[in-house]
Amino acid sequence: MNVKIDIDCTPEEARTFLGLPDVKPLQEAMMKEVEERMRANLSAMDPETMFKTWLPAGLQGWEQMQKMFWANMASSEADKNKK
Repeated sequence: MNVKIDIDCTPEEARTFLGLPDVKPLQEAMMKEVEERMRANLSAMDPETMFKTWLPAGLQGWEQMQKMFWANMASSEADKNKK
């Protein structure tokens, strides 16, 4: 035996009928907070700020790697000439 019940109601009516709390005010407050935080953090995503933050350390690392690479090349060339 199959029983099918079709209820036509809005989500608000269903919440009220089932005794569930209305979380819409909480959800709106949380979304407003998230939006404010995102707007505040957008300045950190400014290309100029990112460039100033990341580039100095990145350049030093590349310079050190380049120096190490050239030192290894020079020493291997010197070893080759000794033989």
